[in-house]
Amino acid sequence: MLRYIVRRVLFGMLVLFVVSVITFVIFVKLPAGDPVQRAVGRHPSPQLIAVVRHRLGLDRSVWVQYWNFAKGLIPLPGLFLNKDVYYSYSNNIPVKTELWQRTPITATLAIGSAVIWVILGIPVGIVSATKPGSPLDRTAMIGALIGVSAPDFWLGLVFLYVFHFWLGVAPSSGIPFGMSTFTAIVTGRFVLPWLTLASTTAAFYSRMVRGNLMETMGEDYIRTARAKGLAERSVIYRHGLRSALTPVVSMFGLDLAFLLGGAVIVENVFQLPGLGAYAIDALYTAKYAAVMGVTVLGALLIVIANLVVDIGYAFLDPRVRYT
Repeated sequence: MLRYIVRRVLFGMLVLFVVSVITFVIFVKLPAGDPVQRAVGRHPSPQLIAVVRHRLGLDRSVWVQYWNFAKGLIPLPGLFLNKDVYYSYSNNIPVKTELWQRTPITATLAIGSAVIWVILGIPVGIVSATKPGSPLDRTAMIGALIGVSAPDFWLGLVFLYVFHFWLGVAPSSGIPFGMSTFTAIVTGRFVLPWLTLASTTAAFYSRMVRGNLMETMGEDYIRTARAKGLAERSVIYRHGLRSALTPVVSMFGLDLAFLLGGAVIVENVFQLPGLGAYAIDALYTAKYAAVMGVTVLGALLIVIANLVVDIGYAFLDPRVRYT
């Protein structure tokens, strides 16, 4: 098991290295990504350009420049998102400061919606798999088809119209200035964003659990368990469900990591000041240091999620770690 974990860690480090090289070339070394031109304005003097280039360390060798950039990927104090590279010169604020201010919003949105889609999606998939063709199964799969087909932005607008403007049971979009994340949760300002994200993902999970469990229930070891006289409930939950959930674990980790990197559409629909909205604003205003910061943070979260998922997958299915 230790050998398997070490291999996965090394593979994750390789992925981060590749991401760092590509991001460095795009945002730093290409002409359109020159940080000096973005820092000095439209009509700078040659002296000002030279001073800023020296201050940013861009007059050094490419290897030193790459190290100053790449060490921002290392999750250690003083290195992660260092101010040498990840600094917003338009408002004189380190990118890390802005990211930490917005991370609680995105984390709350991601974790809350993940809890809802797991609570809804997995039980519905189990019931549909154990009673295929029943009215409950048909109703659940029709609902799942609608959920999978509905775009997030459309579903969010529908929820806003129905629950806020029509029924008046949910607060409007956005978080008032000065309101803490905890207060926003208590006052229900995350309910509609949670439902929007959870509806589409829960529909996908229910269909995946249903298909996996129905396939698993036809395996030889399931027939053997039934032949031994085990109760059907034990056969389903102790033997069938464990194998059926291994792909779900993989998808859950990746989906959660993508959401933590910024649920762009939902944050913009509900005007939540999270990482996704921050990235969109940075693109519109050409704050490339901010875009790099979101890219680095998202890449790190996805690699960590992959590592956790791989380890969890190995615990659920011993064949993975032995292979």
